[in-house]
Amino acid sequence: MSNNTVTVGILSDSHGYLHPGIKDAVNQCDYIVHAGDIFNAEVLQQLNPKKELIAVAGNNDYADFWDSAEADVVNALPKNSKLELPGGLLAVEHGHRLGNMPDHTDLRWDHADARLIVYGHTHRRVIDQKEEPWVVNPGASGKVRNHGGPSCLILQASEEEWKIETVLFKDS
Repeated sequence: MSNNTVTVGILSDSHGYLHPGIKDAVNQCDYIVHAGDIFNAEVLQQLNPKKELIAVAGNNDYADFWDSAEADVVNALPKNSKLELPGGLLAVEHGHRLGNMPDHTDLRWDHADARLIVYGHTHRRVIDQKEEPWVVNPGASGKVRNHGGPSCLILQASEEEWKIETVLFKDS
C-alpha cells in the first residue's frame, strides 16, 4: 500500500451495544462507516475516527425505538451515504429495503458508481468480490445474532489497491 492509503472501519447491527474490541479496532481508522441498526446515541458516541464518522439508519433506527431524548440524533441519520476514497467510492445503506437477504445484483445496480457497497441487516459477514462493485456486510458488531462473535471489517484503500480484513471476536 502507498503513503496515500486510508483506513475505513466498517460495522453494522450494534443494536445498542458495541463490543469493546470492535470499538478499539475501528477507532484506529481514518473513517468509520456504520451500516445501521445502531439503536442508541451511546454507540455513536463511542466511535471516534481520525477523520469522519458516517452512519446510516437501519430498520430499527427510528424515533419510536430510541430514547425520546435522542430523537434528533436518530432523525438525522440518512438512509444511505457515500464516501469518496482514494481509488473509488464507497456506498453504504442498511439493506432492509431489499428484504431479509438483499440481492447483491440489486445492490450493484443501485450503486453502480461505487467500488464498494456496504450493507448490514442480515447480521452475516459477507465479502463478495466476484465482480465490481464489491459488496460487503461486516456482520453484527454487538450481541444480537452475531453468528459466532461480533465482527467488523477494515478496508485499506489507496489509488492502486483496496484490501479488506475481517476482525472477529469469538463469543465467550
